[in-house]
Amino acid sequence: MTAIIIPLEFAPLTLRSDPEEIITNEQADEQFFELCQANRDLRIERNAKGEIIFMPPTGTETGNRNFRVIQQLANWTDADGTGIGFDSSTGFTLPNGAKRSPDASWIQLSRWQSLTCEQQIKFAPICPDFVVELRSASDRLSDLQEKMAEYIQNGSGLGWLIDRTNKKVYIYRSQSQVECLNNPQTIDASPDLNGFILNLGKIW
Repeated sequence: MTAIIIPLEFAPLTLRSDPEEIITNEQADEQFFELCQANRDLRIERNAKGEIIFMPPTGTETGNRNFRVIQQLANWTDADGTGIGFDSSTGFTLPNGAKRSPDASWIQLSRWQSLTCEQQIKFAPICPDFVVELRSASDRLSDLQEKMAEYIQNGSGLGWLIDRTNKKVYIYRSQSQVECLNNPQTIDASPDLNGFILNLGKIW
């Protein structure tokens, strides 16, 4: 039997089912993709346990700040030319089976081009090299921290968790301890994204 957890206002809603059935059934991946396509106004993810998570829309202010992050990443990506960037509506299938949509992400061009056209069209079976999560009013910090650790465990080389509420940035790198910066004005993504420096002036 499927269980639905009814959330408090602004909290995510989680739909649970048999995790083995979801992860091993190829039709389930297609059904999940169709579910997301039919509900484009919703932010939907699926974790490695097979739980489908419906997240509330991003608030207007957070949406603007996320736009600023993507704007700077896109400008650098165009100038650098070694990779391809994605916005918060993009879904990826991680090696552990989770379907995640980071607020901003970037993949090396060679890795992206190694995928087939069909894989690129749907939730590509690849973990981004670089991910950004921007905490909104509906996000629990602990949930985002778990998600960032998951990205690193599944192949991301660098991840930034930006906590606007407390003006902190948590930096995640593979084979390194998490670093926490208090009210930084800029963050440097080198050497993973050589030369990309995020200006946080308009993010805070």
